[in-house]
Amino acid sequence: MTTIALFGTSADPPTTGHQAIMNWLSQHFDWVAVWASDNPFKSHQTPLEHRATMLRLLIKDIDPPRYNIGLHQELSSPRTLETVEKAKSLWPDGELTLIIGSDLVTQLPRWYRVEDLLRQVELLVVPRPGSPIEEISLGELQNLGAKVAIASLNGPNVSSTAYRQHKDPTTLTPTIEEYIDREKLYECQNAPREKLHIR
Repeated sequence: MTTIALFGTSADPPTTGHQAIMNWLSQHFDWVAVWASDNPFKSHQTPLEHRATMLRLLIKDIDPPRYNIGLHQELSSPRTLETVEKAKSLWPDGELTLIIGSDLVTQLPRWYRVEDLLRQVELLVVPRPGSPIEEISLGELQNLGAKVAIASLNGPNVSSTAYRQHKDPTTLTPTIEEYIDREKLYECQNAPREKLHIR
């Protein structure tokens, strides 16, 4: 059976951390489906089409190239259950695993029709710095019917939020940095160019 990793992310903007996760997933799954999403629990600064374009650039820049990662923007939905229904039509015989960051573990029980969702996918939790995975939260998910595994991945300590707040370009790949500058996203055009390390 084909194993499919479903990795939706708000990607506002996508960072080297997202890239590390995609690279790791590509080594553990037959196919990695990635998309930019609107999280109904968050507010977003940047239109979805910009975030999807940046994700496409991030995938293209993985070195060495990985040929089992694809942008599937058609999977994007504020309701993950709808995403999974679309994924099942794309991969009717696929074994679907939903990838979530450890920061979403406590939020997940409040998701739309979560028990229906958890019946249709396995869960893989990716540890995030500053968001420890607590046994009590995992237990709550398992009580809802989740089949949960923890990824053996320690990604870089970077986040989209930190970039938006501090404009630290070290969290981004050069390609994403250039795209943000060109499209004048995140008000980066107001920052001194030497600070942005424009290449």
